[in-house]
Amino acid sequence: MTENTFNTPAPGSPGPEKPRSRNGLIYGILIAALAGTWIYMLYDKNKSSEQITQKNVQIDSIASSRDALQQEYNAANARLDDLISQNTRMDSLVKTKDKEIQDMKARISSILSNKNATQAQLAEARRLIEQLKTNIEGYQQTIERLEGEKIVLAGERDIARKERDSVGVVKDSLGKKVDLASVLHASNIHLMPIKVKHNGKEVETTKAKRADMMRVTFDLDDNRVAPTGDKEIYVAISAPDGTPLAVEALGSGRFTLEDGTEKLYTAKKTVPYVTGQKVPVTMDWKQNSDFKPGDYSVEIYHNGYKIGQGNVTLKKGGLF
Repeated sequence: MTENTFNTPAPGSPGPEKPRSRNGLIYGILIAALAGTWIYMLYDKNKSSEQITQKNVQIDSIASSRDALQQEYNAANARLDDLISQNTRMDSLVKTKDKEIQDMKARISSILSNKNATQAQLAEARRLIEQLKTNIEGYQQTIERLEGEKIVLAGERDIARKERDSVGVVKDSLGKKVDLASVLHASNIHLMPIKVKHNGKEVETTKAKRADMMRVTFDLDDNRVAPTGDKEIYVAISAPDGTPLAVEALGSGRFTLEDGTEKLYTAKKTVPYVTGQKVPVTMDWKQNSDFKPGDYSVEIYHNGYKIGQGNVTLKKGGLF
């Protein structure tokens, strides 16, 4: 009888454990590799998300800059069109530089219509828009100078004709002498620089940079001699350098003083007057150029006589 023999470990012996230990090591390496792969994938995903976020922020910033430039460009174009529509001389001035302006506008439009425009291209558009605005400002100043010269030349021509035709001067259109007693008198005279806010609200200011217009307020005092009826009142405002604020296109002109000479006026108003009553009057002057800092004066005339005066000082710059 054959006896089966088994290699049975002796009691208390640990037995063969080497294969099991080898498998555990392999499993550990595999798990570590898998965990590392997951960690790398999570890191790569987070980094990609961060890059996408930064890219979106950059795109939004460029789009915002392009929209802001588009608004500035639209405003400059509207101002240019308005000047041309109001002044025939402006149209001729623009035509002399038509090629330059058209090229400039074409380049600005090309950049602003490009949704993929770079920051460098937007900077170029901003520079061109500022140049266009500077050109427009120069055109406006030229027009005002020409309008002023036109008024002065017209006055000199009229004076020369009067001196040639007659030594005597007719004081009014009816050829009648002015009754001095019927000349009105102005009191409570105020010259107020006004800032018009975006909501239309008007506030008084002392800063030239903020002033949008000048408001003249005064009272025509009661006069028991002056007959009831419409009275032509002239207001003459002078700038800090002494030159009159007068633009023919905005309603300015000349009127005759009681001594026969003529004077530029800024604005005039027909006031319904009632004998023996005080009448409050308000007149606004909104010119097409900025007000300069300094002392402004205002004179009020009726029937060729100065009936009152006032002044105001505009300060330079400032926020309030």
